Amino acid sequence: MNVLLSFLMLFGGLASQADFLVHPAKYNAKTLRTSDLPAPAAQAETDDYVQLSEVRMHYKVYGKDKPPLLLIHGNGGNADSLREAAAYLANDYTVYVPESRCHGSSSDPGEITYHLMAKDLKEFIDALAIQKPVVMGHSDGAINAITLAADYPDVPGAIIACGANSHPKMFKPYFPLGVAIRNLFHHDKLNDLMLTLPDLTPEYLAQITCPAYIVSGQFDILWVSDTVYLASHIPSSEMAILTGETHSSYMSQNGKKAYVLAHEWLQTKAVSRTAYRKTPYM
Repeated sequence: MNVLLSFLMLFGGLASQADFLVHPAKYNAKTLRTSDLPAPAAQAETDDYVQLSEVRMHYKVYGKDKPPLLLIHGNGGNADSLREAAAYLANDYTVYVPESRCHGSSSDPGEITYHLMAKDLKEFIDALAIQKPVVMGHSDGAINAITLAADYPDVPGAIIACGANSHPKMFKPYFPLGVAIRNLFHHDKLNDLMLTLPDLTPEYLAQITCPAYIVSGQFDILWVSDTVYLASHIPSSEMAILTGETHSSYMSQNGKKAYVLAHEWLQTKAVSRTAYRKTPYM
């Protein structure tokens, strides 16, 4: 039964990739153009720690006196993984870049799941008195953004999930195979996390109430069909498949593209930065 299910997922994934080539508009295919951008922030305004219930969390902040945006790195990353993206986003937002538990200079309490990382983010937001932030995440950070929005619907003002998968079976087969082989030689709970979680069901995704932008690259490590699945089960969500992009080419590898992605979508929400300071994100 598991073999049959895996075959059906593989067939469906291949079919969605082929369909994208024939009907790109169906998937809201988008090309990120990076001409005429504002200059990035020179450096972080803040480099500090905050004590949460289980984690001493390291974080950086770029920009100030602007609407809040949390930028969440992926598996194995740290606050510098998205440094260029944070520097450009600081033109429009006060950008908080926390390091997840078991990552970077944040403490390691021993256990890691997406629900625990979402709890940490909620505590981080509360500790710094951040109101209705946009939460933008890459890879595992995108799953964290989705999980935060589902577990604590009143916390984020909006989420931008870049390269999230709903289940490990939705990776293209080469990726989990590589992780599993790497884990044989150097066992790591961060590898276990990718191989066993998440499990984002339709019922769970339906708990999200804030606006959501679900994005992946045309040549991502996950199937286009999984991005469709996530967007179709999250209320008030929009989707985009980024033409020519991989899993990281528009985020950790190119902060300019990350800025364009967020800026263009948030501009369509028609909320001015002045109004954003006064009212929750709509």
